[in-house]
Parts: sequence; C-alpha cells; structure tokens
Amino acid sequence: MQAIIDHIVNWLEAYKKQASSTGFVVGISGGIDSALSSTLCALTGAPTLCVTLPIRQGSAEYERAQAHLLDLKSRFSNVQVFEIDLSNSFSSLENAMPFKVSEQPLAMANTRSRLRMATLYALAQANNCLVVGTGNKIEDFGVGFFTKYGDGGVDLSPIADLYKTEVFKLAKALRVIDAIQQAAPTDGLWEDGRSDEDQMGATYPELEWAMQFHGNEQALSARQQEVLRIYRRLNTANQHKMKPIPVCEIPASLKALF
Repeated sequence: MQAIIDHIVNWLEAYKKQASSTGFVVGISGGIDSALSSTLCALTGAPTLCVTLPIRQGSAEYERAQAHLLDLKSRFSNVQVFEIDLSNSFSSLENAMPFKVSEQPLAMANTRSRLRMATLYALAQANNCLVVGTGNKIEDFGVGFFTKYGDGGVDLSPIADLYKTEVFKLAKALRVIDAIQQAAPTDGLWEDGRSDEDQMGATYPELEWAMQFHGNEQALSARQQEVLRIYRRLNTANQHKMKPIPVCEIPASLKALF
C-alpha cells in the first residue's frame, strides 16, 4: 500500500514542478475522496489549501469536513484551511434564473458544483496553485457521476485511476478519520442528503464489477443483470462528460473558400 501512496505523491510533486506551481487547492466535502486527495497532497510537503464551500450544507457533512481538516492540520504544517460560505451567492443565482428553480432541481444541483469550481480556481490562481480533482475511477470513467465543469473542472486527478473500494483502502492506510471512512458516499449537492447509491441505484462495488465485467450475461443473477443495465445506461448517457469536447473540423476544400 505504501508503494501506491508514494507513487501518487511523487506524481503530484512532479506535476507541480512541471507546471511551475506553488502548491495545491482541494475542495473538502466531508467525503472519502476529498479526504484522501487532500491527505496525498499534504504528503508532498507543498502548500495545500483545503477549502470548505458550504451551500446550505447538511450538518453531518459539514462536521465531518471540519473534523478532517482539524486532523489534517494537526498532522501537516503545510496545510492551510479556508471556509468560503457560498449560500448567499447561490441564492442570488437562484433569484436571477429565468425559471422556477424548484422545478429544475438537477440544474440547480449542478450549479452548486460549478459555483464551487469557480471559487476554487479563483483561490488557486491567487496563490499560484493547482486545483486538485477528487473523482475516482468509477465516477470519472465508468458512470460519469460528476458535474461537467463543476467537480469535473480540475487541473489534475491523483485518484482517478483508483476504484472506490481502493480509495477506502488507501484512506484507511493513511488514517483518514473514522467518521469519513464510515459515512455513506454522497456528492453533497442535495439538501435532502441523498447518497450516491440513492442516485445511481447501485453500490460502488456493484458498479466496479459491472465496469470490469466481460463474460456470459446469461449466467448472471437478476441483480447482476440489473446492475449491468444501470452501469451501461449511465455510461452511455454521460459519454459527453468523459470524452473530449467535439470539434467541428472543416475540410480543406471548404477552408480554401476563405
């Protein structure tokens, strides 16, 4: 496990040096992914700016985030902590929208994520830092469970080649606080506190199995077939997030008309 940790930390250090950056900015949600990502960044010894960005955030998530930051600061002198409450800014956006926000819950949930992204980049640019992604492999490359230009808008992704189950193993090895290790994964974009499993209809281990499945579908159980359908539906629907932006290429014969 230590060899994997060292590999990621060395990769972060090398990328920071190549980018001529001073350090890292990590948005802290109170979940396992941001807890692991911030710990890995802290291990580089570079300035690591950990930011909570509450928007009407549930108390349980907020308290987990605060407990993680307190623990991280006690272990690493290079960690700085910021809280930027975006609740009023989000309310202003809601009031400016030309539609009833209560009728567009998904649009406004994604707007929360995009508002946080813009704030992280402002802080990063002001401090010559890189914005660190906190997405794991199943989210980023399996089912596309992230907000385009929200939490998907980052400079580098240290844990995006780790399945969620692997994230938990590394977090345990790095002594991430128990409250975060034991919490149900959630994206924190909904005021009702719904979990990732509530939204996707399958657990992370199930989705990881589906992502790696290559076999006889006829031999699968009813639940396995259902999980496979869920995975394929999400993967297909979210391809626009996981592929580069499509570019309309102009044929040379048409370019000649300029």
